[in-house]
Amino acid sequence: MAAGSARIRVVLADDHAIVREGIRLCLESMGDIEVVGEAEDGYGAVRLVAQLAPDVVVLDVSMPRLNGIEALRQIKRDHPRAAVIILSMHDSEAYVGQALHAGAAGYVLKRTGPQELAAAVRAAHAGDVYLHPAVARRVVAGYLQGGEVGAPQAPHDRLTPREREVLQLAAEGLTTREIAEQLVVSTKTAEHHRAGAMAKLDLHNQTELVKYAIRTGLIEAGG
Repeated sequence: MAAGSARIRVVLADDHAIVREGIRLCLESMGDIEVVGEAEDGYGAVRLVAQLAPDVVVLDVSMPRLNGIEALRQIKRDHPRAAVIILSMHDSEAYVGQALHAGAAGYVLKRTGPQELAAAVRAAHAGDVYLHPAVARRVVAGYLQGGEVGAPQAPHDRLTPREREVLQLAAEGLTTREIAEQLVVSTKTAEHHRAGAMAKLDLHNQTELVKYAIRTGLIEAGG
C-alpha cells in the first residue's frame, strides 16, 4: 500500500464468530483493507452500515433473523452507493440471480482463498462487479441459454420486505408471538404478514414453508 493511502473500510457479517475472525485476519493481512465492524446477522449489518458508512460490506448469504440477500436489499435501499459482496457456499443460479438482482457488487464462494476475497473487495471498492470463476461460468452459461442475468426470482420477489422478514423467521421456527416481539409489531400484524406471504407463495403449512425456505436460500438445511 502506498504511503498515505487510505485503507478500504469493510463491514463483515457472518453468524459464526470463528469465521468472522478468520476472514478479518485474512483481509487485514493484505495491508490495504481494514475491517471496521462485525455483525452476526443481517440486522446488525444494516445497523453498522448506517453507523460506519464503510467502503465495502461483506455479507454471508445464510444468517439467522435476516439473511444476506434481505440485508443486501435493505442496505441498497437505504444506501444505494454501498458496495456489497455476498459470501456463500452455494454457486447455484438461484442464489447468484437473487444476489445480482438485489444489487450485489460481488459474489464469492466460501471455499475461495484470501487473495481472491481481497481482490473482490478491491474490485467492489473500485466500482466493478466481481464473480467467483465458478459463478461467472454459470452466469455466462445461463445467458447463452437465453436466460436473463440477475432476473427476479418469482414468486419470492412478489413479497414485501416485511413479508420476507416474517417468512424467514417463521421458517426458522419462531412462533407468531416471537416474531412480533423481534420485529416490534403486534401479533396480529405478524400473523397478517405471515399469512399474506404464505398465500402469495401457495404454501399451506410449516413443512411446505421450511422446504421453500431451504430451496430458495432463506435458511440452510439443518440450520
